[in-house]
Amino acid sequence: MPIIVNLDVMLAKRKMRSKELAEIIGITTANLSILKSGKAKAVRFSTLEAICEALDCQPSDILEYQKD
Repeated sequence: MPIIVNLDVMLAKRKMRSKELAEIIGITTANLSILKSGKAKAVRFSTLEAICEALDCQPSDILEYQKD
């Protein structure tokens, strides 16, 4: 898949656990896990905004495009 999700990298940099982020942004840990694994088919801008606010980062820190 050409879109790489680097959410686990940002969580490690911020020393935050997935469960903590899920609680802050108001989604389930299961849905956050799907997003982290790259299996999500879509992500709402509101969710992306909440993640960026919680991790103090930009969308480009979380999502990356790589050609196949």
